[in-house]
Amino acid sequence: MIATVRLQREDFDAAAEAARLTQGRTDVGAVVTFSGVCRGDEAGEPIAALNLEHYPDMVEAEIARHVEEAETRWPLLGVTVIHRYGRLVPGDNIVLVVTASAHREAAFAAAEFLMDYLKTRAPFWKQIERPSGTMWVDAKETDEKAARRWRSPGRDAAE
Repeated sequence: MIATVRLQREDFDAAAEAARLTQGRTDVGAVVTFSGVCRGDEAGEPIAALNLEHYPDMVEAEIARHVEEAETRWPLLGVTVIHRYGRLVPGDNIVLVVTASAHREAAFAAAEFLMDYLKTRAPFWKQIERPSGTMWVDAKETDEKAARRWRSPGRDAAE
């Protein structure tokens, strides 16, 4: 399986990344691409920007660990995960997950699995800039609930 994990400040081109993952491949029958984009409001209040901070080695290792887990769960032929950091304004790309498989079910499930874990386990810290000031964003129970559905029976609850 071809796997790419990148952390970067600069923007990415989702179509170009999907094409790179599948170029020259005839075994790929499904490609799922998910792009997360910075919204212009959070909890109904306008935002000026989103600041993402991280520990590079820790984030890359955590994302790679979940990519490896996705590979053990589904017959994947390729995965690309790109996550931006720094100051992002509404409309900017934040994250890209591309999964490739022979069949759509595996590609969709793996992409959803990876996004659920990126939202809850990747060590990023999110700060929102609003006209009224800045605030750090806490984890959301809805994201935690989404990630819990992927746990295997007997798996550590902290996972």
